[in-house]
Order: sequence, then C-alpha cells, then structure tokens
Amino acid sequence: MILGMPKPRPPHLHREETRHGQLTWYVRKGHGPRIRIKAEYGSEDFWRQYRAALEGAPPPSKANRANTLGWALERYRESSAWAGLSNATRRQRENIYRVVTQTAGSVMLSEITNETIRSGRERRSAKPHSANNFLKAMRGFFAWAVEAQYISSDPAKGVKLLVGKNDVEGFHTWSQEELDRFEAYWPLGTRERLAFDLLLYTGSGAAMPFALVCSMCARA
Repeated sequence: MILGMPKPRPPHLHREETRHGQLTWYVRKGHGPRIRIKAEYGSEDFWRQYRAALEGAPPPSKANRANTLGWALERYRESSAWAGLSNATRRQRENIYRVVTQTAGSVMLSEITNETIRSGRERRSAKPHSANNFLKAMRGFFAWAVEAQYISSDPAKGVKLLVGKNDVEGFHTWSQEELDRFEAYWPLGTRERLAFDLLLYTGSGAAMPFALVCSMCARA
C-alpha cells in the first residue's frame, strides 16, 4: 500500500455537492435509481441505510423507527422526567444524546445490553469525567425507559463510574510561590484577582485549591 493514498469508496456509493454547498450521499447501481442516504456519513445509521440500498430494501422511515434508541431518546426529551432536570444538566446531556443518536440511533432498544453501555464508557475512558457524564446520562434515560415500559430491564444498571485522578488525590493546594505568581499575573481590578482575594483573605488558611479559584473565576 502506498502511504497517503485515499481509501477506496464502497461499491455504488456516490457523493454529490448541492448548490448550497452541502454534501449528499446516495447509492446507485449502474443506471438504476438513485437512493439517497439521509444519515450522517460514517454513522451506524448511515451504513445501515447503505446496506439496505444495496439489497434493494426501503430505507428506514419514521414509521418503523419505534423502539429504536434514537426514537426513545426523542420521547425521553418530551417527558416530565426530562423537564424536571436543571437547565445545565439538560444542556450537557443533550450534547451526549446527540452524539449517541448519530452513531447508534437506529439500534433497537432491545439490542442494547449491559456490555453495550460498558463499552461506551470504556471508549471514553481517556477522559474519566466525560465517561462518567456519558454513563450518568444513559442511567437517567434507561431508568425512564424502564418506567415507561419501553424495556423490561435497565442495561446501565451495575455499570460503575470511573475513578478520576482528582477523586483519589484531591485537588492540588497552592504553595506560596504559586499564590505570588497568580497575584503577579492578575492585577487588582480583574475579576480573577477579585475571586482570588475573596477566597484567600476571607478563608481560614494561606493556601487554596486551584480548582476552587478557577470555579470562582468562571462565575465572577
């Protein structure tokens, strides 16, 4: 294999750019009909539609999406359980669900197992807190899905959160040298210096955790 050469495109898969600059994909065998693929390129749903088009089967439609992961996530976001979450939690989980829907939205709920959830966590294990946010989001969703009787058992149950570095060691406490560096970098009048001074001079000690300063600066 010659390095740098592009990978060959799967058979009968074509790409076209619309007049608005958007890329569209379709399957066409010879001079046969063009079958549009509507899912995001590279996602699991994309390849499902590609295989269906090759076999001459109709692409998945909204009518036969019931009880898929993507369909159920839509129902969850219409529920009172979702409305009861804080705005911050909804924003965070919305981003997670968007990615999950793109990659596995066409998978049937009944096909998702404990191992499926564990594998999803492990794929994100390089960033333990991101992995845990994913797991918490899936726990919330599947707990609702069980209550709504879409599934009989919770595949996220028993999958444990990962332990991050700070969970074991705690946050680093600044030395006097680090305190001096912060004061030199952020002059009086900045919101970072205001947060720093409030924490340092109204607290009980001469040193403080770095993460606490960052948290206060973000809200200042």
